[in-house]
Amino acid sequence: MRRVAIVGVGMTKFGEHWDLGFRDLILEAGVNALADANMQGNEIDGLFGGTMASGKMIGQEHIGALLADYMGLTPVASTRVEAACASGGLALRTGFMAIASGLHDRVIVGGVEKMTDISADEVTVALGGAGDQEWELFQGATFPALYALMAKRHMFEFGTKEEHFAAVAVKNHLNATKNKYAQYQKEITIQDVMESRPVAPPLKILDCSPISDGAAAAVLVPLEEARKYSDTPIEIIASTQASGSIALQSRRTKTALYSTKIAAEKAYSMAKLQPKDIDVCEVHDCFTSAEVMAIEDLGFFEKGKGGFASFDGETALNSKISINTSGGLKGCGHPVGATGVKQAAEIVWQLRGQAGKRQVTGAEIGMTHNVGGSGATCVIHIMKRAD
Repeated sequence: MRRVAIVGVGMTKFGEHWDLGFRDLILEAGVNALADANMQGNEIDGLFGGTMASGKMIGQEHIGALLADYMGLTPVASTRVEAACASGGLALRTGFMAIASGLHDRVIVGGVEKMTDISADEVTVALGGAGDQEWELFQGATFPALYALMAKRHMFEFGTKEEHFAAVAVKNHLNATKNKYAQYQKEITIQDVMESRPVAPPLKILDCSPISDGAAAAVLVPLEEARKYSDTPIEIIASTQASGSIALQSRRTKTALYSTKIAAEKAYSMAKLQPKDIDVCEVHDCFTSAEVMAIEDLGFFEKGKGGFASFDGETALNSKISINTSGGLKGCGHPVGATGVKQAAEIVWQLRGQAGKRQVTGAEIGMTHNVGGSGATCVIHIMKRAD
């Protein structure tokens, strides 16, 4: 298996793009990534694009062909990848496997979603398809409700407080103010979160990631060729995926994601590392409670201690472990198909030392954690600065 490096990344600003369409977003991100890699489009021999629900959100299917067409990459093979909110992460993993296997030599990976062209209620229905349509969404269990159930159980078992979840939102909004691509550029307080409108108790509106438009892209090549394109290539030293039950009712526990635990164990083994070796990690904080569980399942904190650690500032920038320096899904935004690739772009910038005011001092090892549904899919990548 060949070693794989990222030599270019690019993205759009995340937010409400009323003047840009789906194809405009992915074109901007793709052009930025190619420019960052000092590469021409005609050098690409494979394209993998992650998007979750383009059919329901913009009425467009056959996304692989659309991406190749509007990026000027025809007749290059182009494939759509879908794994709910982990679509971007799985697109990156698919590109990684294509390079590692030798089937492709220069791949561009993209993630994109245009969510604001339909109503919030329609978005809720579209996202609900990431869970068990028959046994959850049809019965009225939206994703805020599912994550609220997990949050309530976490509070019951471990004494986690609503203020602990609120601390996650406060930290991620602060990080987002340092990120020009982030949807939210305003700091908030724990009081702001606690007084915000209830959505599904204990989760309030400021505990929830927003509806967003946006795209991100990355260029992958074999490591031995990476320095032809970049002076600062970033090697992917682990790429793993695991599955869990799609319905919450079938889980062995409501306070952990089995898919995260298994994907993390495999990633640490593949990279020959331990949780203590990770300097910076982008986790899937679709809700503040999701970040609390993620930092536990990834091994950064003991089960039940994630909320207390968040409240005590142990996940802040340049603390015990820097979590969601981009602002995460909560602060940077969550165009669902794009999130996994955006996470990779943030880690690349951190490992290059290009993250500006949100830079993690001396960052050498970074991780991304991208979840589909309420935990039915998890994709994890670990990266380092190339030797």
